[in-house]
Amino acid sequence: MEFVLDLLQGAGIAAGIGIRPFLPVLLVGALASADLGVDFDGTSFAFLEEWPFLLAVLVLVSIGELVRRRGESQVLVWMLLAMALVLGALQGAGSLADHDHPIVPGIVAGVLAAALGFYAALTLFGRVQRRLDPEAQSVLPLYGEAAALAAAGLSVLFPPLAILVIAGLAWLLAGGRRRAGEKYAGLRILR
Repeated sequence: MEFVLDLLQGAGIAAGIGIRPFLPVLLVGALASADLGVDFDGTSFAFLEEWPFLLAVLVLVSIGELVRRRGESQVLVWMLLAMALVLGALQGAGSLADHDHPIVPGIVAGVLAAALGFYAALTLFGRVQRRLDPEAQSVLPLYGEAAALAAAGLSVLFPPLAILVIAGLAWLLAGGRRRAGEKYAGLRILR
């Protein structure tokens, strides 16, 4: 049972990282430093809670914010996906290593959950952004950060909630694809 809870914890953290990659890593690092819900000390993933790694993540947050303000490009999206997948795999593996479980399932779950979070957030925020005026669009990243922090934090403190996080992201992704199909079906009717 402990293995399943640790796997859920890692998947929930990775899903939060998929939504927005950096602040959940800082939150989990801070929680791990305080030994609240997760502790990477004594594992090969102890660097996840050490200040040099967290400082590097903070620098990446700043760089990402500067690039985002200059205009999102396709390169930025691919870079964010790559970082989310790597960070999700590390957090998933670290969560399992905390209790001396094999890390491979954590890596796989972390990558899959981060990809799910990334694509669900990308499609949701893309749909919402098109409907909002520029002033309201500027607030969307804050909602993404809040959702990512909530997903990661709740998954650390109460791992079974990761099931709801992952199910919600899957529902958002499926709903976005369904709505896209309905939009084009309606356009075909107009012909």
